[in-house]
Amino acid sequence: MIEVTYTIAENALIASGVYRLRLEGDTSAITAPGQFLDLRLPGFFLRRPISICDWDEKSVTLLYKVVGGGTDWLSRCTPGQALDALSGLGNGFDVATRGETTLLAGGGIGVAPLFGLAKRLLAAGKTPVAVLGFNTAEDVFYENEFKALGVQTVIATADGSRGTRGFVIDALPERFDTVCACGPMPMLKALCAKTDKPGQISLEARMGCGFGACMGCTIDTVNGPKRVCREGPVFRRDEIKW
Repeated sequence: MIEVTYTIAENALIASGVYRLRLEGDTSAITAPGQFLDLRLPGFFLRRPISICDWDEKSVTLLYKVVGGGTDWLSRCTPGQALDALSGLGNGFDVATRGETTLLAGGGIGVAPLFGLAKRLLAAGKTPVAVLGFNTAEDVFYENEFKALGVQTVIATADGSRGTRGFVIDALPERFDTVCACGPMPMLKALCAKTDKPGQISLEARMGCGFGACMGCTIDTVNGPKRVCREGPVFRRDEIKW
């Protein structure tokens, strides 16, 4: 973990209430897809943890949804503006997954970290298959970006306005070896009830400090209490108590 002052290069609306934020600056602390940044927002006491969508040597891309005062403030930031962040937080996905084909199951803003994971699975010679779930067609984002990587991508919407009618579990492929998932807890529970394939699950939780000191995001696992911000947000699916 390091503290970095980033410069906003892009802050663009890409779907209903969803923005892509590209920050230029030091990314040396980011080592795995599924990690997150903790942004300091002026006027707000707590930092805002946001999953990393993708990164390279000079920049990091975040996707976020406007859900409150903090993210509303963030949505009005402009290129050239500076943002302070704690970078490289959390335990990310292990790219060295068993098997050839990895199902990437994402719900809503939980799609974000799966994009960077897809790129690194491809680089490791794996075959990711993406199933991305949203409420409506207006909420869909990053479908084209996944497809541009050559990833087989299926969209599911709750109202049937785009792709398969229903949820992520209604659009699963017939064959895959492992699963990596991120999204709302009901989706994750349903997914793990639907398939017994081994895998990794990224959990969401309210965080205080973002680096394990306050214990505010502690959950109970089969191996005892774990902090989502420190030992997570990515856990083996067999660690999680549903």
